[in-house]
Amino acid sequence: QVQVVESGGGLVHTGGSLTLSCTASGLPFPSYAMGWFRQAPGKEREGVTCISQNGLMSNYADFVKGRFTISRDNVKNLLYLQMNSLKPEDTAKYYCAASPSYYGSQSLRNDNYEYWGQGTQVTVSS
Repeated sequence: QVQVVESGGGLVHTGGSLTLSCTASGLPFPSYAMGWFRQAPGKEREGVTCISQNGLMSNYADFVKGRFTISRDNVKNLLYLQMNSLKPEDTAKYYCAASPSYYGSQSLRNDNYEYWGQGTQVTVSS
């Protein structure tokens, strides 16, 4: 049984930093591309960033470029999202997801991902 679990969310002030983590069990982690998505109340879920199986390729949504960094540890089966210079508009529930393929420029599409976690809440106060 595949389980994807996010952690590290919380409350932070504008300009602050936060690091999210994600563990994925029950699947061959190094064989899966991984992504971070987020959903704010009343809005659709949107892709934030993703990383290829070997960690050499990644994509970022324009609204996080230069502020967020995705990384992975294929030995520990962990995915990370380092978030810096946080803004109130970054407030959302953040989800980790796994995909059997890395789709390059299409890798931030929700429908490319097979397994999803339950999400972790990030709140940025102004």
